[in-house]
Amino acid sequence: MRGTAAIIGGGIGGLATAIALHRFGWQVTVHERDASIPGTGTALGMWPSALRALDSLGIGNDVRSRGRPQQGGEFRRPDGSTIGVMDTARMQRRTGDAVYLLSRPALLGLLRQAAEQTDLRFGSPINDVAELGDQDVVVAADGVFSTTRQRLFGARYQARFTGSTAWRGYVDNMPTDAFVETWGAGAKFGVTPQEGGRTNWYATIRATERDFAPDAELANLRRIFGMWAAPVGTVLDALEEADVLRHDVYVTPPLPTFVHGNVALIGDAAHAMTPDLGRGACEALIDAVALADCLAAASTVPQGLRAYDRARRRPAQRLARVASTAARLVHVRHAVGLRDLLLRASLAGGPPG
Repeated sequence: MRGTAAIIGGGIGGLATAIALHRFGWQVTVHERDASIPGTGTALGMWPSALRALDSLGIGNDVRSRGRPQQGGEFRRPDGSTIGVMDTARMQRRTGDAVYLLSRPALLGLLRQAAEQTDLRFGSPINDVAELGDQDVVVAADGVFSTTRQRLFGARYQARFTGSTAWRGYVDNMPTDAFVETWGAGAKFGVTPQEGGRTNWYATIRATERDFAPDAELANLRRIFGMWAAPVGTVLDALEEADVLRHDVYVTPPLPTFVHGNVALIGDAAHAMTPDLGRGACEALIDAVALADCLAAASTVPQGLRAYDRARRRPAQRLARVASTAARLVHVRHAVGLRDLLLRASLAGGPPG
């Protein structure tokens, strides 16, 4: 089946959906609020399941060639001692792929290039699906604060603050191949590879919503994490205030369905989760491909959308629950020794891929 589709949001999920539908012969229009794709951003981990989705979009090998493969993974305590090791080689043997780290702008650039044959309209905000006229399918890919989700499902399903805040950024001229995440009492600091010889970094603690400190975030980071062992201290020493981004962490309540009429929700609009598993962008890509596959295989739009909901809602919501559990473990302030034992035990089966 093929038809017309309007996509609200030209981020990772929206562009991926445009490519996937176009490859099945759909006429696709993408409406993106911003005037262009962002020029800055930190690394995203492309897990094997997301790479398979990218393969179906025709850009998997581009991501592998431009990204940095993660060669190992380790969880440490603030004094530098090891909590546990992630067996990435085992995952690679099982799936045939590593995790590749690529910055958001680089991934968006590849997706936009692959979507050029669709009708891309940047600087084109859509505040109500009624503005889109007579489309066979509308795809809501408008993110964690999706106005489409709230209009269709009501205020009960608006994004909610998790009680956590996050900092992130990257350091130039500091190449690394490994993922290292350091867990303290109620806080963590992680580093990963990023293309271009950079080290990607991130940190999180519990915090009051919107309690930001303009021009003093680096001082905050050094106060909280400054005494932690390498690579944390090494990264902090290399930072300038302008290098630090901060945002609060929001998630969405589980939706009863990812479909409303002829509207399908994907990515963070459907299932925003905490970033603790590093899977948000991956799941948006998987949603996009699944939606196109389900519509292509169906004889009617309602049939295809029901198949998409069956294929993606339970797996995505299950992953969101696991991410939430991981976030709660990170923010444990007491019984840290028991928390570390649980973390080590969770690594025994290797990464899921």
